[in-house]
Amino acid sequence: MLRSIKTFVKKWRASRSSGHQLDALLAIADQHAPYADRSEWLIELSHWIHRGGAVQAVAQDPAEDDTRRLPEHTRLRYMLHVLDRNPAWKANVAGVLRALLRESDAISLLCDAGMPVHSAFFGALFERFESSLIPPAPNRRDLAAIFTLMFTSEQDAEWIAALPTDLLVRIRDLFSYELDTSDPREAAPFSLDLLAALHNLTCQISSTGLSQTVRSRLGDTDVRVAMEKQPFYRLTRAMLAVEAAHQAVEEGAEPGKLLHEVNYLRVLLDECRIATDNVFAHLYRNGVSVDIVFQVERMRMRIQRAEHLLDAWMASDDLHAGARLTAELVNANHASQSVSHLMRSNFSLLARKVVEYSADTGEHYIARDRAEYLKMLRMAAGGGLVTVVTVCVKFAITGAHLQSMLEGLLSGVNYAASFLLMHFLHFSLATKQPAMTAPTIARELDGAGTPDGVDSFVTSVVALIRTQAAAVLGNVTLVFPVCLGVQLLWHAVFHANIISPEKAHATLHSFSLLGPTPLYAALTGVLLWSSSLLAGWADNWFVLHRVADALTYNRRLRMTLGAAGAARLARFCRSNVAGVVGNITLGLMLGLVPAILTAFAFTFEVRHVTLSSGSIGVALGVLGKGALDLPEFWWAIAGTFSMAILNVAVSFALAFYMAVRSRDLRRNYVRSLRGAIWRRVFRRPLDLVWPVSASREGP
Repeated sequence: MLRSIKTFVKKWRASRSSGHQLDALLAIADQHAPYADRSEWLIELSHWIHRGGAVQAVAQDPAEDDTRRLPEHTRLRYMLHVLDRNPAWKANVAGVLRALLRESDAISLLCDAGMPVHSAFFGALFERFESSLIPPAPNRRDLAAIFTLMFTSEQDAEWIAALPTDLLVRIRDLFSYELDTSDPREAAPFSLDLLAALHNLTCQISSTGLSQTVRSRLGDTDVRVAMEKQPFYRLTRAMLAVEAAHQAVEEGAEPGKLLHEVNYLRVLLDECRIATDNVFAHLYRNGVSVDIVFQVERMRMRIQRAEHLLDAWMASDDLHAGARLTAELVNANHASQSVSHLMRSNFSLLARKVVEYSADTGEHYIARDRAEYLKMLRMAAGGGLVTVVTVCVKFAITGAHLQSMLEGLLSGVNYAASFLLMHFLHFSLATKQPAMTAPTIARELDGAGTPDGVDSFVTSVVALIRTQAAAVLGNVTLVFPVCLGVQLLWHAVFHANIISPEKAHATLHSFSLLGPTPLYAALTGVLLWSSSLLAGWADNWFVLHRVADALTYNRRLRMTLGAAGAARLARFCRSNVAGVVGNITLGLMLGLVPAILTAFAFTFEVRHVTLSSGSIGVALGVLGKGALDLPEFWWAIAGTFSMAILNVAVSFALAFYMAVRSRDLRRNYVRSLRGAIWRRVFRRPLDLVWPVSASREGP
C-alpha cells in the first residue's frame, strides 16, 4: 500500500530525534512506488544525511578506514547499520536505488551536468537565472535533476570524495542486495552508461573542434593541416575502436587490444586539450570574443569530463574512482547553476586582454630614471597648459545657463577635445595614468614568485608613486598660475571677469573639503577607470575583427592613398584607436554623467584635480588677494588635495583589482607584497620624490 510522501514529511519533520526520523524514512521506502514518490524519498534521505541532527555512535570494526571522520559519514554509517538490522527495509531501499538508476537518463548527468546548454554567453546567463527561479521537478526521469535536488551544497562534493573504503564497500553491497540476476534490466552494469556517455562526449568534442570557430584559430602558420591529421577528426574513430575492442573482450577476446585503443584515445584527448590551449593563446594575441571563449571553454570542460569518465570506466572495480567521479559531477552541477561562476570563468580571459592594452600603454607612464622623470614633468606641464583652455571654455558654457543635458553635452565635447589634443601632442593628464599603470604593475605580479621578482615589483610600485606625484605636480603647478594670469589679463584688457564674484565664491565653496567633494572625487575616479576599460575594449575589438588588415587591403583606399598610404593609415588607426576612444568616452562621461545622475538619481558634480585647480586659479584672480583671508579658499585647497588622492587612488584600485582578477591571483599572495613595499619606503623614502641614480639602483 502506497503512502503519501507529503503526509510522511509532516510527521517526519515533527519527530524529535534524528534517529526516529531515519527510522520513519526507511520504513516507508517502497521500490514499487511511482517514480516521483521514489525520487522524493531519495531526496529526503539525502537531506537527512547532510543536514540531519546528531545520531548515536555506531561501533566500528578496527579494520575499517577511519582516517577522516565527517558528520555525513557518521550518519551514513548509522543508516547502513539500521538497514542491516532490518532486512525488509534494506531490500526496499536497494530496490529503490536500482530502479532509479535503471529508469533515469544517466547521460544527462554524466555528459550534461555542469555543461552549458547554450553556445552563447547571454543564453547561458539567462538559463542560469531561470534555473535558480524554477528548480527541476522530481518526476523528471534524468539523474541530473535528482542530483540537483539531492545535493544542494558545494560541501557535498567534499564528503563524497572523502568516503572511506569501508563505507564504499557497504554502499556497493547495498546496491547489489537481493539483486535478481535473471532480470536483464537488473543485471545491466552501470559501466555501459559510462561508455555511452563517453561516446556522446567525444562526438561533441569532435564537432566543436572541427567547426570554423576553432579551426581558424588552431594556428597562425599551419592553417592548411590535413583534416585527417587533426586530433578532433581522429577522436570519433578512436572511440568507435574502443567500443569494438570492448565488445570483443565481452565475447572472450584478450584485453590487450582494448588497453591499446584506450591509451590511443587518451593520447588524442590530450592532443585536443593542447589544441584548445592553442586556441586560447590565439585569442589572447589576436583579440577576445566572449562567445568564442565560451564555446572553447565548454569544449575544454568536455575534454576533462571525458578523461574522468574514461578513468572511472577503466577502474570500475576501484570504489574510490567512482566516489571521485560522483564528487566531480556534484561540483560541476553546482557550477553550471552559478551565475558568479559563469562570470568568473568566461570573463577572466577577456579581462586579461582588455587590461593588456592598458599595461602596454601604462609602461610609458612610469618614470624609472631621472630622464623619464623629467620627461613626465614636461608632459604633465603640457597637459596643464591645455587644461587652462578647457577651464575657460567650461566657464563660458556654464555661464550661458543652458538646459542641463545640453550643458552636459557641450561640456563633454569640451573635455573630449581637450583630452584628444593632449593625446596627439603627447601631453599627460595625471588622473588618467593610474588606470593605465595599474595593469602594468599587475603584470609584474606574474614574476613576483622569486626574490628578484619581488624586488622588481616593489621598484615599479615606488616608481609609479613617484611618477603619479610628478604628473599631478606638473599639471597643478602650471594650470593654477596660468589660469590666475589669464583672469588677470582678461580683466586688464576687457575690464571684465571671466566669472562673476558670486560665481567665484560658489566655486570655492563647492570644492570645500567639508562638503561632498571627497565623494564626488571618488566617483570621478570611477569614471576615469571606466574610460580605460572602454579603451581596452576598443583595442580588443580592433584586433579581433582585424580592422587593420581590412584597411591595409581595402581596394578604394589603395587606389586613393596607394598601398603604402593605406598601410600607414592602418598603422595609425591601430596605434590610436584605443587612445581616441578612451579620451572621447572620458570627456563625454565627465560632461554627461553628472547631468544624467542629477536628473534621475542624486546630485553629482565632477571633481577633477587638474580642472578644479584651474577653476580655483580663476576664482582667486576674480576675488583678489582678499580671498587668501577667506576660510573657504583654504578649505577649497584642502578639497583639491583630497581630489588628487581620491582620483588617483580609486581609479588605480579598480584597475589593479581587475588586472589581478584577470590573472586569477589570490588576495593573500598580493597582500604579502605590501610588507616589501613598506620596507622599501622606510629604508629609502627619498625614492618617492626623486629617482635614484643608476649606480644606486644596481646594488
